[in-house]
Amino acid sequence: MEAEWIDLTPENLAEEHLCCIIRTRKPHPGVEAKRQWLAQRLREGHVFRKLREKATVFIEYAPLETAWVPVLGDNYLYLYCLWASGDHKGRGYGKALMEQCLADAGAKGRSGVCMLGAEKQKAWLSDQSFARKYGFVPVDRTDYGYELLALSFDGTVPRFTEAARQGEIADQTLTVYYDFQCPYILQSVELVERVCGESGVPVVLEQVDSLEKAKALPCVFQNWAVFYRGKFETVNLLDAAGVKRLLRR
Repeated sequence: MEAEWIDLTPENLAEEHLCCIIRTRKPHPGVEAKRQWLAQRLREGHVFRKLREKATVFIEYAPLETAWVPVLGDNYLYLYCLWASGDHKGRGYGKALMEQCLADAGAKGRSGVCMLGAEKQKAWLSDQSFARKYGFVPVDRTDYGYELLALSFDGTVPRFTEAARQGEIADQTLTVYYDFQCPYILQSVELVERVCGESGVPVVLEQVDSLEKAKALPCVFQNWAVFYRGKFETVNLLDAAGVKRLLRR
């Protein structure tokens, strides 16, 4: 049977499954926070395309001009997430979604598509080796291990902002920048706050709640970014053990 795809819209957003691993019949605070975030982003050209079933098979991308990342460039799409996992992995869904994104970029006259990568694959980042098969290559990089990958149609390339390339802040306190694009963010914020409170360690939790804040961030960002002692640490979500390891440094 041919796969059936559906795009989230303001009309169907309240009812559609959001494709992450969270499975519950009751409203989940993180999922509902993502719905609210998406309700605004869909008006800005954000695309959330998914398999029409309860599965972790989806892609999210947006015009770079309105993408909540510290990346600049003219006429690009920014690919946030591309996932096909669990029993649905290895069935060609990732290929189909990538090709749909590239076709959409071409049909809209875009200059290309870009995404966040790293010198070594990081958890919570889409598979960059998969993207490279389609011609994505590094076009910019930071000194702290992250790259901007792009597939250019016309020879132009996007770039990190100068602030993002620095990866430093003046505050030495554990600092987390976050938005609610990912359903796991809310519980991760609560976990970091709880662990730091139990340890008697101060923490700064900075919600990125506007495009302007996202474009001005002092590091790469995919909806979560952690600093400690003034240095950028990771875009990976932290569990309790991860927070404690970081604080022991």
